[in-house]
Amino acid sequence: MWLLLHIVVSLALIVRVILKPHREPASRLAWTLVILILPAIGIIGYLLLGETNIGRRRIERMNRILAGLPRVADAPAAHAAALRPAIPERWQPLFRVGHSINGFEPVGGNRARLMDDSNAAIEAMVADIDAATEHVHLLFYIWLPDTNGLKMAEAVKRAAGRGVVCRVMVDDLGSRIFWRSEHWQAMGAAGVKLGRALPIGNPLLRIFNGRIDLRNHRKIVVIDDAITYCGSQNCADPEFRIKARFAPWVDLVVRFEGPVARQNQHLFVADWMAYVDERIDDLLRAPLRGFEQGITAQVVGSGPTVRYSAMPEMFETLMYSARRELVVTTPYFVPDESMQAALCASARRGVATSIVFPARNDSRLVAAASRSNYAELLAAGVRIFEYGEGLLHAKTLTLDGEVTLIGSANMDRRSFDLNYENNILVYDPVLSRAVRQRQESYIASSKPVTLAEVEAWTLPQRLLNNTLAMLGPVL
Repeated sequence: MWLLLHIVVSLALIVRVILKPHREPASRLAWTLVILILPAIGIIGYLLLGETNIGRRRIERMNRILAGLPRVADAPAAHAAALRPAIPERWQPLFRVGHSINGFEPVGGNRARLMDDSNAAIEAMVADIDAATEHVHLLFYIWLPDTNGLKMAEAVKRAAGRGVVCRVMVDDLGSRIFWRSEHWQAMGAAGVKLGRALPIGNPLLRIFNGRIDLRNHRKIVVIDDAITYCGSQNCADPEFRIKARFAPWVDLVVRFEGPVARQNQHLFVADWMAYVDERIDDLLRAPLRGFEQGITAQVVGSGPTVRYSAMPEMFETLMYSARRELVVTTPYFVPDESMQAALCASARRGVATSIVFPARNDSRLVAAASRSNYAELLAAGVRIFEYGEGLLHAKTLTLDGEVTLIGSANMDRRSFDLNYENNILVYDPVLSRAVRQRQESYIASSKPVTLAEVEAWTLPQRLLNNTLAMLGPVL
């Protein structure tokens, strides 16, 4: 009877794997083999990790919230010209892809400043929080009770104490150390409104409420609907004490001032209302304030409840649009076939294509899977560098010195399919030049990887890399 039950369950899951929409053939095949070859374990593995599902009730609630949110408010007529995006025709398709994801139009009238480093970014955030007069909205995947984490907590408490409405949201898993600490309760006692995204609850019952490893990986700061920050940095010290042996964490953050802050506000409002019983969508109905002429920017937010393949489409469109130079930095690189092909195609058509990874990754599985792609990239002409002065955590892409994409999304299947992410796409030669110079500083501190080195890897090393890479479609 148990054998018959196992066969029935296995066949039912295999049928589900084959019929499940938005699944690559490689993933269908991988999961079918796992279920067939690993009896019981394969079934449990699929039930826990097999589908991109945050839970039926959560999906329904998020969809209701998104449907009820207003569009980003139009600018006053007096400022319409200043906010009109100035985008050369060749780059306009990039922003149309971004618009197809969230409905956000590219908007001009923004100012942007690249932060010097992680500590400087925290100091700037604290200064802006101390100057806030209306509201402070913060969302971080990881918030640690270290020096920088407590600086931010104290700044928010000060703001709440003088009557500023402060809302803080963290990912339930990524920030579990912080929200379980006395500092979380102290913020609440000081009048800060608190929320936790994707709460895990009882792990034994979690299987019925969606995958436990679907997380809110966003890093959002919005102050007074006018200032926002975007980049790879969590609310923590660069020493990152929970994984200190890989430190320092090297991040890149840009401070924006202008109407693009409203688009990040839109993402925050949706996430907040999904997990906290407080309606704050009226914040999105206020008219955009007037700003002077400035750069063009657009928020690109993705996640399990956003349309399928949103972020990889954005990355690949950028790669295929390059004509002279394409430079990428990412800590986690587990591409699907189409993204690997886009990078190779970029180099093959004569674009100077470079990609920078950390030499020591905090995930051995990701590092091995990443290196399984080196040979093909190098053979196509892509230059690969491994950064040796810490864990390069910056997620950046610059295009021909004119277009930049920064944010929280990595180039791996977790960011593509599982996590909520937020990036900002910018057309501005000045900011792009600054980010490109920062990328060049990473390259200067890196070791180039050659095809001869990769071809000299031992058989066991290549076998391990390729075997772990096969887990990509499963995980």
